[in-house]
Amino acid sequence: MIKKSTALKFLILVVLTIITLILLKNNQFKTIFYKYVYNDNINFASINKWYESKFGSSLPFSKYFEEVTPVFNEKLNYKEKNKYKDGVALTVDDDYLVPALDSGIVIFIGEKEGYGNTIIIQQENGIDLWYSNLKEINLKLYDYIKEGSLIGVSNSSLYLVFTKDGEVVDYQEYI
Repeated sequence: MIKKSTALKFLILVVLTIITLILLKNNQFKTIFYKYVYNDNINFASINKWYESKFGSSLPFSKYFEEVTPVFNEKLNYKEKNKYKDGVALTVDDDYLVPALDSGIVIFIGEKEGYGNTIIIQQENGIDLWYSNLKEINLKLYDYIKEGSLIGVSNSSLYLVFTKDGEVVDYQEYI
């Protein structure tokens, strides 16, 4: 049997969707909507964190699924750090298993010039973190990853770049 709170959440979702579709017929609202959705960097990781704090899991009926415990939950370990381009180069062991510094959503996977294979994770704290010089990647685009989870495997150097609203920020505050 469906709980009243679940039915209410579903009803609110349907009403909000209908209102949004009706408003999209208005050109002025459509312009504003497209500007914020397609042109600006929306922090979906912080939206997800807020939603889970107010409504519980983002997956409907998640309480019926078996609880999964992470197999890999590590902290970042490195031998040395040096400034590298816009970020920092960390000296790590060969075949280093790279952990996520914070929870977030994968928004980019690919090659970045001067950095090599790169994953960008939009963290819940509003920082977009580049993990670069990876030789193996264990994530897919738009995966949600928890702090300490496995991102991939790095060579003996791991490059990190921290950005907020498209601007590079000082890495020393975050490592």
